[in-house]
Amino acid sequence: MEPATPASAGFLHSLRALGDGLLATVQDRLELFSVELQEEKFRLIQIFVWISAAVFTGMMAIMFASLTLVYLFWASARLAVLGGLTIVYTGALVAIVIAFSPLHRPPAEPVLGHAAGNREGPRM
Repeated sequence: MEPATPASAGFLHSLRALGDGLLATVQDRLELFSVELQEEKFRLIQIFVWISAAVFTGMMAIMFASLTLVYLFWASARLAVLGGLTIVYTGALVAIVIAFSPLHRPPAEPVLGHAAGNREGPRM
């Protein structure tokens, strides 16, 4: 009877060591995932800041270019230049809205209709 006790203790010890190893592995993976998530969040915020700076700088360049055009034609065609710039900027806005409208489409109707039909259950 005495040899069975150390063998079972060895088996339980091995099982416990395996469980500890698996738990440590899961903990390491979760810590790594947490660090990666924080790095991605930081990168996304950094990209947002750079894009905001680029948009601001671009808008300032467009504004000063427009002011320069209006100043150059102040005496002869001030209103024509302002009207032309308004038309150009409005056209650019419409083009941007049309370009980004496919990104915000509602889901397809046949898919929703098919999903609603599945809720009724199997037909017999």
